[in-house]
Amino acid sequence: MVPPTPAVPHGKRPTLADVAARAGVSTALVSIVMRDAKGAGAATRERVLQAAQEIGYRPDARARLLRSHRSHLLGVQFGLQHPFHSDLLEGVYAVAEPAGYQIALSAVAAGRGEQRATDTLLADRCEALILLGPQAPAARLAELAAQLPVVSVARRLRGSAPGVEVVRTADDEGARQAVDHLVALGHRDIAHIDGGRAPGAADRRRGYRTAMSRHGLADRVRVLAGGLTEEDGAAGARALLDTTPRPTAVLAFNDRSATGVLDTLLRARVPVPDEISVIGFDDSHLARLAHINLTTVGQNIPRLAELAVGRAIARLEGERIPEGEAVVAPHLVVRGTTAEPA
Repeated sequence: MVPPTPAVPHGKRPTLADVAARAGVSTALVSIVMRDAKGAGAATRERVLQAAQEIGYRPDARARLLRSHRSHLLGVQFGLQHPFHSDLLEGVYAVAEPAGYQIALSAVAAGRGEQRATDTLLADRCEALILLGPQAPAARLAELAAQLPVVSVARRLRGSAPGVEVVRTADDEGARQAVDHLVALGHRDIAHIDGGRAPGAADRRRGYRTAMSRHGLADRVRVLAGGLTEEDGAAGARALLDTTPRPTAVLAFNDRSATGVLDTLLRARVPVPDEISVIGFDDSHLARLAHINLTTVGQNIPRLAELAVGRAIARLEGERIPEGEAVVAPHLVVRGTTAEPA
């Protein structure tokens, strides 16, 4: 018969001793069960786990890892305002947890730069860093890589940060796919609102120019200064509306920028895609919303996450890693914002 439940003061986190008292066994036996170690029979193990559930006991995984002299923590730096980073985080969790690693997050936001974000992860005793779209100087990334394994996701480094693992999408190929799609629909006046100095922007600009030239449209290349945000896309769209002739299609740097383009065109009563077709980049959850329904270049998020986590863990476990960058192919996702020109 299970003994009466000992009182656990309100607000106090239940301990091993509380579980032991509830189950009528020793604290040492509870510890064996919680560590899934040998030394407890099936009936006892079931009784202890039932007692833990009844009083709301949860093992302190962080403390257990610290006692083992390893944190098994992968630190992930991400941009708070980037839908694509949110999607990547889901993939990172899906890969890391089954491999026995936990994730510590540190956001980059207005007023909180990358230096502070990474310093926080280092203070948390993270064993490796996965940096989503880092914009820090290559020298800073190399400095971090001298301390612990570092994986840069979605940024080409061209060997300028020794020791940093790179996992990225073939951004230039993605831009070429977008232009090819628009040309196949019949567009010739295709503009590009670029990403400024954001990771991947130079490759996407190059892919756009290359594709336009390949289709004999080098004289119609139009690149407008842009950036990562809706505001950047809106500013680029306003500039395009002031030009004559207007382009019949726009390739934006990413889905956020494309959303700013769509908003500006809507306010100007320029129908999409009837007058201007719009393509984004990332295939973030933003692009999939029914009222946006954005044609976009998709990045293979599960594969990017798998490679990023896999390379971080391989470095920690001393496993061999293929040399060079891990480059993942993009894919075009056609939705409702592109059509034949009027």
